[in-house]
Amino acid sequence: MAIKLHRCSATWAKVGAHPCHRVQKALDERGIEYEVVKGPTRPSKREELQRISRQRKYPTIEFEDGSVYREESADMAKRIRAGGLFEGAGGESGAGATASQ
Repeated sequence: MAIKLHRCSATWAKVGAHPCHRVQKALDERGIEYEVVKGPTRPSKREELQRISRQRKYPTIEFEDGSVYREESADMAKRIRAGGLFEGAGGESGAGATASQ
């Protein structure tokens, strides 16, 4: 399943505490293929992210079917590393999963 990682444009920030890097690193560690979608740094400029996920926070994962997944980055990374990223994907209810309109 192809996914998109919506993240801030600060891809140079590779410290462990940076939320976007934390999730991207977990995806890399699990060998999950994804497309990076860099967005505006300022929350007031994140209209497209809000349209997709109903909120303006990074990181957000968008699945091929248009559903999205968003939790706090530490929880997202934990779920990815546990192999549970795709549980609840596809519009099914799951922890942090939100269907987009």
